[in-house]
Amino acid sequence: MRAVGVIVEYNPFHNGHYYHLQEAKRTAKSDIAIAVMSGNFLQRGEPALVSKWSRTRMALLNGIDIVFELPYCFAVQKAEIFANGAVSILTASGCESLCFGSENGDISSFSQTEKFLKENHQSLEENIKRFIQTGVSYPKALALAYQDLPDSAKYLDLSKPNNILGFQYIKAIHDQGSHMKPLTVQRKNADYHDEHFASETIASATSIRKAIFSDDQSDISQYVPEATKQLLDQYLNQYGMFHHWEHYWPYLQYQLLQSSPQDLREIYESEEGLENRLIAAALEANTFLEFMDKIKTKRYTWTRLQRLCVHILTNTKKKELVNTSNRATYLRLLGMTTAGKAYLNQMKKNFSLPLISRVSSYKGKELLLDIKATRIYAVGLPDLQKKAMLQQEFQQPPIFIQ
Repeated sequence: MRAVGVIVEYNPFHNGHYYHLQEAKRTAKSDIAIAVMSGNFLQRGEPALVSKWSRTRMALLNGIDIVFELPYCFAVQKAEIFANGAVSILTASGCESLCFGSENGDISSFSQTEKFLKENHQSLEENIKRFIQTGVSYPKALALAYQDLPDSAKYLDLSKPNNILGFQYIKAIHDQGSHMKPLTVQRKNADYHDEHFASETIASATSIRKAIFSDDQSDISQYVPEATKQLLDQYLNQYGMFHHWEHYWPYLQYQLLQSSPQDLREIYESEEGLENRLIAAALEANTFLEFMDKIKTKRYTWTRLQRLCVHILTNTKKKELVNTSNRATYLRLLGMTTAGKAYLNQMKKNFSLPLISRVSSYKGKELLLDIKATRIYAVGLPDLQKKAMLQQEFQQPPIFIQ
């Protein structure tokens, strides 16, 4: 059986995701699709709208055949680490190809750009240092350094978020010596950060979440598959809420106000000088948005600071992540279809990493971080719902959709 891999968050699964998935299967001529999906906290430093189990069910009902969890130590990270973890999982699970969405849509541009940057590596690094000295953030310095290279305009536009991730996927495939063939599908109609609906059927996840949280709760039915809409309604009925940063603000504020500057310096992604700014802002802010506005600077991007906030919320220390390998150490199975189960039965003996279907059967460091993240994600739910979510982490077998 031939498998195509996709790297996703599905926050939530929408029509654009469905289009990408169908094109991935068609282009790869695959029998099944395997998704590596972030858990309860995401790459941009945000809590997922609904839990990983609900998003797994969305994925399986909309055409994915196997869902593996991307561990917290890769999921809440900059693009390079995120990509390395995800690529290692897809490689270990026997995917013949990896298909990602991009603004560019031409896979040859990614390979050519990688070659171009290897040839100009020293000049790029010198440019980055020069721009960082002007006080801009690292991503901004990287973009400016790239644009400053001779002939860079001929290559990939690395100011676009999906192009950036796609480039890191290509780089990870080559760095890891993966056998996977990279493929890309051009994004349709909506840009990644669009906050407003851009077409009649395709909208960004950002604009869909904005509509969900709007005062008038705008109808999203035309932008998501029916299964997604039903699962979102079920989640709201069961838990009484969708997860967002303001929900976690009291807990983040408490963590900050009971911490010393030294405590905060030990948190992953914290840099010296930030700790006093964080504490001062926590004393004054009444909401998470107000807090972020107070700590935002030209040097630190909103995303970078949100990821730091997740690590503070989960009390994740540098010593827990700094020396983590750039490759996963296990495959945690969240769900499968009948075709996915057949693939696992046929191929799992060839997997290069252990297959984990219950957390009780594995005690690795990465998995312990995921368990802790789930506990924090459940904070603030009513007692019965919180208990159910915490039990689910240990007792839920992989979801099976026939």
